Amino acid sequence: MQKQKTEDLPTLKFLSRCEYAAVDPNDPLRFYYWPVIGQLYQRRVKMCLTECAGGKRVLEVGFGSGLTFLNLHDLYDEIYGLDLNAPVDEVAEIFKRRGIETKLSNGSVLQMPYEDGFFDTVLLISILEHLKPEQLKQAFSEIRRVLRKNGQVVYGVPVESPFMVFAFRMLGYDIRLHHFSTEKEVHFSAASFFDEVRVESLKTIMGPVYEVGHFVNR
Repeated sequence: MQKQKTEDLPTLKFLSRCEYAAVDPNDPLRFYYWPVIGQLYQRRVKMCLTECAGGKRVLEVGFGSGLTFLNLHDLYDEIYGLDLNAPVDEVAEIFKRRGIETKLSNGSVLQMPYEDGFFDTVLLISILEHLKPEQLKQAFSEIRRVLRKNGQVVYGVPVESPFMVFAFRMLGYDIRLHHFSTEKEVHFSAASFFDEVRVESLKTIMGPVYEVGHFVNR
């Protein structure tokens, strides 16, 4: 399968930092605006958006501040979002003022409040690594349930490595307290429910740091 080229990645459309509603004091939103680090954070989102095929309805699990919504609005008729902690009314109002209607809820990927076969795409950016390996099966089972036939799931997860542990620690995070599943465990679980289309890695001089998976519900 042909790999993505830099010029093939979409432009990430996003607002100024002060226009977003932060989820909590540890919200990584600020990193997107930093030099160097910001380029890596933005590129991983671009890689995920490149895999999104467009259609009627998209669900982003863990939408946070809604960083992807401007791009998703270009691809889908309806944007749904599910997040454990995001201030849903505040985030929805920010985009409503810009002519983008969203349907946002608080909740978990382990038990989603949607009917069967409802979405064309389910998108999860830096969410699945926070689940324990035994929870991945339940998460992908729910994702398969809410996806239409031939619908797609697109996810992004950090690559487990000593460099990544060090890099997050430099940013003030101990990922051992928050990341419970590796990219290999996520990939294995996804492949047990869906047909693989493509898995891409974001590489740096220190090696792969992020992995994007694209699978289809056959």
